[in-house]
Amino acid sequence: MQPPYYAVIFTSTRTSVDEGYAEMATQMVELAQQQEGFLGVESARNEVGITVSYWRDLESIKNWKNNLDHLDAQLKGRSKWYENYTVRIALVEREYSFGN
Repeated sequence: MQPPYYAVIFTSTRTSVDEGYAEMATQMVELAQQQEGFLGVESARNEVGITVSYWRDLESIKNWKNNLDHLDAQLKGRSKWYENYTVRIALVEREYSFGN
């Protein structure tokens, strides 16, 4: 990915409910990959989970947020899987790495 692009940073604390979570998470990644403007995703979880998805522009992020299947997953997340979460949207202006 060449900057500039946007990062949607989703941090969360899970409830003890696991039923359906892994399947929904997999489905959401597969669905996001089909969306116009999607660039990639990275995720990790310990006590706090963090998923960062990368997008070409704000319009692509808005369209993903309003996707009907994604809206359904958001409702289930709030009612079953997450104690709390925060979403941050950031403009990535520069990128560098080592060892890739």
